[in-house]
Amino acid sequence: MKRALLVIDVQNEYFTGKLPVTYPENSFENIIKVIDFANENKIPVLLIQHTNPEKDAATFKKGTDGHKIHEEVMKREYDKIIEKNLPGSFTGTELGLWLKENNIDTLVISGYMTQMCCDTTARHAMHLGFNVEFLSDATGTLDISNYAGEISAEELHKAILITQATRFSEVMSADEWIKTAVNYK
Repeated sequence: MKRALLVIDVQNEYFTGKLPVTYPENSFENIIKVIDFANENKIPVLLIQHTNPEKDAATFKKGTDGHKIHEEVMKREYDKIIEKNLPGSFTGTELGLWLKENNIDTLVISGYMTQMCCDTTARHAMHLGFNVEFLSDATGTLDISNYAGEISAEELHKAILITQATRFSEVMSADEWIKTAVNYK
């Protein structure tokens, strides 16, 4: 198995911007932990960065602080930054080609938000034939309320993890992943 760690949208918008991630509380610490582990074990790290292409975008507008990848992530080694404009990390990007060129067959999903870009990327990866490992405590979200209803961050996160485990991914904690990944060295 040759893995790559995807660090999806760990951008300032989710920390100091309009979309503060609240659940799980330790998601960012676990993201840093898995990046460090991946670097120590020569597992490629790909940073995915969301850009809202709309001229008057309220979030993820290129050139704003909210668009920047969190400075703690940027202090660490990574193999590539892939910019995307839609929830899926494959759509309109060079991600699939990079993975193929590097003989990657397993993607490890970390980052934000659980129900949006992480979920979409994991589903698309499975459809493309990749094995997917979805990190339950190195992904995160926030409370959502819209015209269809409202749901707490905890309930939403749990629902996505259950759905992912049903068909799309092997869901595990950061510590479980680290123990599993060590066995494939």
